[in-house]
Amino acid sequence: MNVIRIENLDKYYGSFKALDNLNLTVSKGDIMGFIGPNGAGKTTTIRVLLGLLKSNGGKAEVFGEDAWEKNVKIHKNLAYVPGDVQLWSNFTGGEIIDLLGSLRGSMNKEKRNQLIQRFQLDPGKKFKTYSKGNRQKVALISALSSEVDLYIFDEPTSGLDPLMEKVFQQCVMELKEQGKTILLSSHILAEVERLCNKIAIIKDGTIVETGEIHEMEHLKRTHVILEGENIKDTLKNLIYVHHLKEVDEKLEFEVDRHHINDLFKVLSRQSITSIKCHPPKLEDIFIDHYREEDVS
Repeated sequence: MNVIRIENLDKYYGSFKALDNLNLTVSKGDIMGFIGPNGAGKTTTIRVLLGLLKSNGGKAEVFGEDAWEKNVKIHKNLAYVPGDVQLWSNFTGGEIIDLLGSLRGSMNKEKRNQLIQRFQLDPGKKFKTYSKGNRQKVALISALSSEVDLYIFDEPTSGLDPLMEKVFQQCVMELKEQGKTILLSSHILAEVERLCNKIAIIKDGTIVETGEIHEMEHLKRTHVILEGENIKDTLKNLIYVHHLKEVDEKLEFEVDRHHINDLFKVLSRQSITSIKCHPPKLEDIFIDHYREEDVS
C-alpha cells in the first residue's frame, strides 16, 4: 500500500520551476530518506504533500487522498516537524506540545511525558526563551507523542546536539518497529544511512535515483587508498579507475566494482606498500549525481 504517491508533479515560483515532473512513492512501513542539497526541491515537495502549496501539475496523494483537497483530513493521521520551528512565543513548551496534540486528537500523554524526559526539555519555559535546539525538541516531542501512521521530518535534527540526535534516531527506530511510515528529508547522509531502508535523491526538482539503500550501494564504485612507487601513471591509463588524486602522499581513487580483479592483476606487477579498500557508502551515491567527472 502506498502511503505517499506523487506522479509527474510540477511546481513553479513565477518563471522558476522548483519541481519538474517529480515522481515518488512511499509504501506503508518504509523509512524513506529524501536527500539532496539546499534548493533541490525537498521542502517544496513536502509542502505540497502537507497541502500548504498547490502544485501546477501532476498528482500528490497521501493515504490515497488528494494532498491539497483533503489536507485537513490527512493531517489527522500525520505528524510533521520542519527544520526551523517558529511557534507561539509567549506559550510554554509544554502548552505548545499539548495544543498541537489536541489539534490532531491523538496524543499519548504518557509517551509525551517520557519524551520530555528523554529529550531533556524544560516544558515550563516560554518558547521565545528556547535555543534553536530546544525549539526543535518541542516540535519533535509533539510529533512523536502523536498516534499517527505517517511522520514527515524535514531536517529534524537541525540545532540538536549529538546526544539528542541519538535520542531522535532511537525514537525513529521505535516507530519503525511499530510499522509506521516515515519520510525523512535530510542533507546529513550519515543520518539517512543509519535510519532509512530506502532513499530518493532529488536534483533540480526531480528524482534522479530511488531504491533500497543496500541495492543502490552495490551499484557504486569501491574506494581505494594505496601507497606505492611510480604507480600514478599506470592508474591514470586504466579506464575503470576514476577520480584519481594524491592525498598525504597516498593515491586515492574509485574503481568499478566489476573491475576489481582487473585492478589487482595490474597492481600485482607494481611495488605496493599498503592498500585499503572501503565498501561503497551512501555518500558516494549522493555525490555522483552532483559532481562532474575529474579530467585529471
